[in-house]
Amino acid sequence: MAAQIPGSDQIKQYKEILGDYDKFTETSFLDCVTDHTTKKVQEYHIQQNEDMAAKGGLLVNHDKEVLMDVL
Repeated sequence: MAAQIPGSDQIKQYKEILGDYDKFTETSFLDCVTDHTTKKVQEYHIQQNEDMAAKGGLLVNHDKEVLMDVL
């Protein structure tokens, strides 16, 4: 059985994830708005998505190759 995280730590972790997500979405939006010359997904976009998903606990049961096949 997994150890429980205290409520205050969960709140801090949640706020950190939301802050990181906010920075990521702002950066992604600015990239889209300022660069209309390409529609190609850059490698760093894929890495940012994977990092955020992993940090949020969304990649626990998924294999990286499966995720890459979807993209």
